[in-house]
Amino acid sequence: MIPTSTPSTDNIQPKTDLLSLTLPQLQEWLTARGEAPFRATQIYSWIYQRLVDNFAAMTNLPQKLRQRLEEEATIGPVVVRSEQHSKDDRTRKILLELADGKLIESVLMLYPPLGESSSRATVCVSSQAGCAFGCTFCATGQMGFDRHLQAGEIVAQVLFFARELQQEPWSAVGLPGSTPIDHITNIVLMGMGEPLHNYTNVLQALRILNSAKGFNLGARHMTVSTVGLVPAIRKLSQEQLQVNLAISLHAPTNEARSETMPVTRKYPLQELMAACQDYIAATRRQVTFEYVLLAGVNDTEERAHQLGELLAPLKQFAHVNCIPVNVTSAGYRPPSSEAIRTFRNILYEHGISNSVRAERGDDIAAACGQLRTRFENRRQPSRISVLPSQV
Repeated sequence: MIPTSTPSTDNIQPKTDLLSLTLPQLQEWLTARGEAPFRATQIYSWIYQRLVDNFAAMTNLPQKLRQRLEEEATIGPVVVRSEQHSKDDRTRKILLELADGKLIESVLMLYPPLGESSSRATVCVSSQAGCAFGCTFCATGQMGFDRHLQAGEIVAQVLFFARELQQEPWSAVGLPGSTPIDHITNIVLMGMGEPLHNYTNVLQALRILNSAKGFNLGARHMTVSTVGLVPAIRKLSQEQLQVNLAISLHAPTNEARSETMPVTRKYPLQELMAACQDYIAATRRQVTFEYVLLAGVNDTEERAHQLGELLAPLKQFAHVNCIPVNVTSAGYRPPSSEAIRTFRNILYEHGISNSVRAERGDDIAAACGQLRTRFENRRQPSRISVLPSQV
């Protein structure tokens, strides 16, 4: 089945979003219209390698075909409502309006070369408009669920930043002589929404971005994050796509985790850890456990010991990413540097490798959901006043 764009409420046949199609699906779509299948490879090259966003630029296609594409297809029908750059330009956030008016956020995080490592450009991608899982420390979780994103709406977020870097490669200020980076190196599905709740569209998007004749981003440079949907984790372990898995954990006991992550009541930690063990057995890949540190809530020495004991059975296949919480309306505070250091040292004592995520883009509300919330809060009064005057 070939996906189309979001269905229209009128009688007009919706256009097909080509960003939602794999290469074989695009070949099928063209063949059904009497076109040669090889045209699909040409179109894929224009969209994913040359990064064009309009059919008129595809000059090796016949004029008649370009005209038909204009009439029947689109290349990511999204509108950028806002774009913000952090003061150091290492974090950029966009607020996108989808075809049905829903708002989502996407973030580009730029990292200068470190040691022998090259510069990196990582896109933090949204997979849903809103989220159904209600994590209390997450701005998106506090806004409720609107709908799943189509594969093309996920892909479009990556291509937006890819075009930006293509047009203006980035070099870190203060590092003269470093090679500018002009392409996306990594994507993480850690933006708005729960990726494994939108399993089919997310996997479709990853396969499109992984296509050797298209964007050609290696699967090992892609990370899927989940709050812990056990059946979907097991399903992912059987996919022929070697993406990385990250688990949003945030507490080491069921009782503590249930206070901030309601999903724990459906999938307790025992079931989640069993699924992670099955995933590791099937893939032999390390699992990252995201742990948002909430001062006075889950950053104590006791919690650190409990976390170390929980993950010890996974041995070298477990890695903890400690994340000081961003300030949201829930009122949580990040812990002190000393508390973070103590927490990490206890994990090391249990043999658990760990790292701490540097805060990025705090001046532009870079945590998922924050920019959309601010945008809608500003927009709300305009609906009852005279005139209307993300990330």
